[in-house]
Amino acid sequence: MNDMSLSMLIGILVAMLFLSAFFSGSETALMALNRYRLRHLVKLKHAGAIKAQRLLQRPDRLLGMILLGNIFVNTVAASVATIIAIRLYPEHEVNVIIADAILILVTLIFSEATPKTYAAVKPETLAFPSAWVYVPLLKLFYPIIEFVNIFVSLLLRLFRVDVKKHSLETLSKDELKVVIAEAESIMPPRYQKMLMGILDLESATVEDIMTPRNEIVGIDLEMPIEGIIEHIKTSAHTRLPVYKKSIDRIVGFLHLRNVLVLINHEDFDKQIIISLLSKPVFIPDTTPVHVQMVKFKSEKIRIGLVVDEYGDVQGLVTMDDLLQEIVGEIITDDSMVRIQSDGSYLVDANITIRELNRSMQWDLPTEGPKTLNGLIVEFMETIPEAGTSIKLNGYALEVLKRDEMSVKLVKFLRKP
Repeated sequence: MNDMSLSMLIGILVAMLFLSAFFSGSETALMALNRYRLRHLVKLKHAGAIKAQRLLQRPDRLLGMILLGNIFVNTVAASVATIIAIRLYPEHEVNVIIADAILILVTLIFSEATPKTYAAVKPETLAFPSAWVYVPLLKLFYPIIEFVNIFVSLLLRLFRVDVKKHSLETLSKDELKVVIAEAESIMPPRYQKMLMGILDLESATVEDIMTPRNEIVGIDLEMPIEGIIEHIKTSAHTRLPVYKKSIDRIVGFLHLRNVLVLINHEDFDKQIIISLLSKPVFIPDTTPVHVQMVKFKSEKIRIGLVVDEYGDVQGLVTMDDLLQEIVGEIITDDSMVRIQSDGSYLVDANITIRELNRSMQWDLPTEGPKTLNGLIVEFMETIPEAGTSIKLNGYALEVLKRDEMSVKLVKFLRKP
């Protein structure tokens, strides 16, 4: 190098700094690639993505190649900078130290921080083109890299790490929820809720989504036939449980489609209703939602009564209830949660915790009480009076209405 001109030395120094920036930036870019998007691009036959995925299958070889290149260019750059300093100021040895210090600063800014920051923000822009460079370089320097990796592998085995078994880590359910929640800008809220509902199927039971016992609408055979006919004509449901005095004495389920064609006949009576009933189905309250969906489909039924461990009826669940756990309410009921001008929310205390969490993106506990009323009563160990303010799992609320048996209306303050 002593025979080279000063301008040539400066040119080599600039080239080394540029190559150092390339190695540093491409390392960050390749490691920062979204592995799931990379798989998607590979399926689309993206050439750069295919090469990048091939490189990332053996990160030890890739990093070995990058470090080999980076060490080489940085060593050459330091040597050239020293020669340039001696050429310019041959009588002052301290200038060599100054030149090295300047080189460190320039390398830090232009060959490390800047390219790595850019690569972290836009990894694909640098990763895919650099993959075309690294594939032939790996073939060219394969013996050297393999020799180095032998010692690297031996050292890593001391920590029980096998680089050859490196694989893409899978996302947990909670991590996948975070990914879906952060996709707000590219995914409509309705589809977000549907995906969240699918992820929650495994943890949800029929008890979480059933119509509670006190809200079951059915036909009591002890009623006069005129009252039963009027009830059938005005029912908003297509299937009704039929019982005697109490839902615990269930006789069967009536599909209104089968009875409406007969209801105006003169000989229509309770025996005709009984003859049209389907056998009642009983579902343990601990049955997972996804399991019950499969049972409904395989047994070709759409409605059942939910019972506890003692056999007492706790509620009613339909196929529509199960589907709504995924797609949300088929008919949206905005009266359950109403936002106020001051940012607070008026919430019907009969709303289920799962529905409230899903609609508001909150994280109230779902283990234990199923409704907001139940959660408040369990927390207070009594039915609180109207005007009572509490902090429930970090959410400040005020009880606005109650009756003798339960809380009816709650005001949630804006969460800080």
